[in-house]
Amino acid sequence: MIAAVVLALYTVAAAIWLPRLMRVASWADRAPRLAIAMWQAAGVSVVGSAVLAAFALAVPADVVGHGLAGLFEACAAMLSDGAGLTAAGAGVLLVAGATVVRVLSCGAVVLARTGMERREHAELLGLLGRRDGDLDAVVLDYDERLAYCLPGRHAQTVITTGALRSLSPEQVAAVLAHERAHLHGRHHLVLAAAHTLARAFPKVPVFEEAKVEIARLIELLADDVAARRHPRVQIAAALVGLATGRTPAFALGAGGETALVRVRRMLHPASPLKRVERLAGVLSVGLLLSGPTAVALVPGVSSFLAHHCHSLLTL
Repeated sequence: MIAAVVLALYTVAAAIWLPRLMRVASWADRAPRLAIAMWQAAGVSVVGSAVLAAFALAVPADVVGHGLAGLFEACAAMLSDGAGLTAAGAGVLLVAGATVVRVLSCGAVVLARTGMERREHAELLGLLGRRDGDLDAVVLDYDERLAYCLPGRHAQTVITTGALRSLSPEQVAAVLAHERAHLHGRHHLVLAAAHTLARAFPKVPVFEEAKVEIARLIELLADDVAARRHPRVQIAAALVGLATGRTPAFALGAGGETALVRVRRMLHPASPLKRVERLAGVLSVGLLLSGPTAVALVPGVSSFLAHHCHSLLTL
């Protein structure tokens, strides 16, 4: 019972306060990959603690004290004829099941919708665009300065003739490297996961802010990957040239509203995280992922140890 209450309180507190704590962190722009992992772990932690709170309330701790066989037998009895399951326990298990089903269904909707939009856009590119072997990209005859990638089974990078006219060859190479970083990193799946949780639980601060922050951080991450092979000044110049471009919502583009902020970051790079800071971040991710599970297991493990220690003492 105590574990269920702790997990329920943590779910509410984390959903509200985790975004505020993470917003204060000034290191996120210095280590976008780690920051993305922390936002993802925060979302998993909140959903996981809610589901585990329901199971901790529905399944008595002393059931675990008889080992896995006893636990499976009790769970099977609960599922078959409701033996040992109270009305409150049945209610919270239904809520937990509904939570899982909602996350999965929203994920399916997000993937299906974006997949359909990308397929339709890919067909349009096949009609209006031309493949440039030297650039390894599709060139679209369009005056607006755009460069973006279209993820999916037939992933491709796209650049418009407007962008080619306004950018130098070095800047074009840099911006296409940025787009390929999105494709190789499968950043569309990271975004899909964030959009799934925000869609499944609207107005919840941790999911709403994670969706926005992850979208921003993957752009920083792609900039950093591109900067490994191209001068940062060329990336910054390309971002300035593409800042006003309006990338399709289902694609990942180099420009957009964060471009000017990223220009300053490219021209004035901050020092990378120290080893201690990075280790602290990794441990925080691990704590977010494992903490709720550990709390849920404490009563069962305590009961298990008490039962078996008592059995050994009576021999």
